[in-house]
Amino acid sequence: MYERIELPNGARIVCEHMDAVRSASIGIWVGAGSRYEKYSEAGSAHFIEHMLFKGTSEYTAAQLAERMDAVGGQMNAYTTRDNTCFYARVLDSHLPLAIDTLSAMFFDSKFDEGDVENEKGIIQEEIDMYEDTPEDVAAERLIAGCFPGALGRPVLGRASSLQRQTGASLRDFMQRHYTAPRVVAALSGSFTDSDAAELAARFSAMPKAKPRRPGRSAYRPCLTLRRKATEQNQLVLGFPGLETSSPDRFAMQLLSGILGGNASSRLFQTLREKHGLCYSVYSFTAGFEDTGLFAVAAATNRETEERALAVVMDELRRLLDEGVTEDELSRAREQVKATILMSLESTGSRMNRLGYGELFLGGCLSPDELIERYDAVDREGLLKLARRTLGPAAMSFSAVGRVAEEDKYRALLGMN
Repeated sequence: MYERIELPNGARIVCEHMDAVRSASIGIWVGAGSRYEKYSEAGSAHFIEHMLFKGTSEYTAAQLAERMDAVGGQMNAYTTRDNTCFYARVLDSHLPLAIDTLSAMFFDSKFDEGDVENEKGIIQEEIDMYEDTPEDVAAERLIAGCFPGALGRPVLGRASSLQRQTGASLRDFMQRHYTAPRVVAALSGSFTDSDAAELAARFSAMPKAKPRRPGRSAYRPCLTLRRKATEQNQLVLGFPGLETSSPDRFAMQLLSGILGGNASSRLFQTLREKHGLCYSVYSFTAGFEDTGLFAVAAATNRETEERALAVVMDELRRLLDEGVTEDELSRAREQVKATILMSLESTGSRMNRLGYGELFLGGCLSPDELIERYDAVDREGLLKLARRTLGPAAMSFSAVGRVAEEDKYRALLGMN
């Protein structure tokens, strides 16, 4: 059972005690990511994530790092299209230090212009690293094609937009979007009432402001090809998915597990084990506040990609025609249940569940409630969901590597 505190300014504190642990995880969750950026601001949310580690009025960047290292703590952050999270994990005896350090970074970062210029080179290296990863390029191009506009733009931004950023522009973006009603502080593990009270006091100081909403987005089919000198072609098929809070998200996760979520999944067993057409094949989902994506990804060489795509299409047609078996559904349920129950042993996993649930789902379901949702999914519901979302008319395709001509892929996949 967790405790939820809503402050007068709209910020929220969510806390969950864990017995028999000596650590605590704390996260500051902000419901604003790259989709909140204007075209000229592309990459700002991610840039801010970097800058909060670059020093405050009291601590240099080195001192911030040394504070956590000196107590054996861990501190990091990440940015997505819909949110940004800054988090730390420490022994319970050092939790006040972690709260003070994260709060200093969040409320008192300098945004020094010299640091900004230096960090541009680091972020450009990060952009180049992803560009050298064909699997990421294929997925990013699919998202860009399926969701034109702010949602589809890369979280890291572009080289051109990166150069336009200044300390002042980043601070302005933070002030506009890091508003109290959009902020959640999540705490899990071993902590005292005074730790929670300290969090509440820190975040009560945020001014109350009405959050700005991003432009709405919706899935549209696309086909995108990128020629790149690679040994394998990275292939991704996309379909309309579900928004983050959809009540059907439990069924979609089970459907993804059955189709390509693990070693017993249909795609793994057919493409890899039966036909030997690839080493890597899997399915994944991406949920956003107002839309979503379901995708199947595989890597093959140029000579086998036609057969691999044919097998994938056969499996999708079989799924839409016949649905899933009771054994497949049972295995998928048990895998999800194991993940849920094993995550209860991690303060970080519990903190993530608290923060994400409060930010996007209207609260955090208990493990028993989560398991009930998965147990309620039946074969008929899965078939109905598959036919609603995985039909060929709405299919998208992205390929990176020594790709063929567009007409060939359209013919292989039956795309108009």
